[in-house]
Amino acid sequence: MQALYDVPAPAKLNLFLHITGRREDGYHLLESVFTMIDWHDTLHFDKRSDGLITREDLSSPLPPDDLCTRAARALKEASGCPLGAHIGIVKRVPAQAGMGGGSSDAASTLLALNRLWGLNLPLSQLLPIGLKLGADIPFFLLGKTAFVSGIGDIIHPLDSQQLPPPTQLVVVKPEAGLDTKEIFSSPSLKRDSKHATIEDFAAAPNGFGRYFGRNDLQPVAQALCPEIKKVTDFLKSKEMHARMTGSGSAVFAQMLNAVDLTDAPSEWKIKVCSQLTVHPLTGWASDKV
Repeated sequence: MQALYDVPAPAKLNLFLHITGRREDGYHLLESVFTMIDWHDTLHFDKRSDGLITREDLSSPLPPDDLCTRAARALKEASGCPLGAHIGIVKRVPAQAGMGGGSSDAASTLLALNRLWGLNLPLSQLLPIGLKLGADIPFFLLGKTAFVSGIGDIIHPLDSQQLPPPTQLVVVKPEAGLDTKEIFSSPSLKRDSKHATIEDFAAAPNGFGRYFGRNDLQPVAQALCPEIKKVTDFLKSKEMHARMTGSGSAVFAQMLNAVDLTDAPSEWKIKVCSQLTVHPLTGWASDKV
């Protein structure tokens, strides 16, 4: 086997998340701004000449057929590549947190194997492969903070004039996780938010959960997982405005000042993160979309 190297798979946060409707096929229509942070998994790739796709869990165990192996198989099938790969995964981004860890792993897999196998496919060919696997994957492939709409498949990267300056954020994941399907199937979920625009977001004095929008999934999530409100109340006691990301259960807040968080419950995972303006693997596929 021929080694490549370790590559990162960064998590994402939803700075806001509005549900604007529901399609006849059951998929929900959303509007959100996705941004990446430096809380990441690490993936290691080795080229295999026998065509097999294998995976090794280098930290916590993953399901047998996770998004990484599915992404590798999908790329192999789409490209007709005879090569295989052994994938080692160091999992750091919490599961059931609304941080897109599995989708990010799949995107980094597509980008890394595109290079390792010498395919040189452009993003225009990688994006549909990713979308079939998961709605968040194309965002990570494009690799920039973006206004996302549709079912997550319409992505408009934002420029510096449309964004607040990069900042530090504290992210807190309580011990409990959440099942996304359970939230979206709830009859009490708000599904009729008014449409937001990039201009609305850009005009807000601070887009990091303080002055723009909300997360429409949060009330349902808090009813299912009371720990989420405990986290938001804890951060509020530290004079921070907290908001759940994605379908939860992780919560984030902008850190405007140094804050002592040592009195938080020991079972919570807490990390002070920096925002990433571009994906670490940007440029690993041509940007012709």
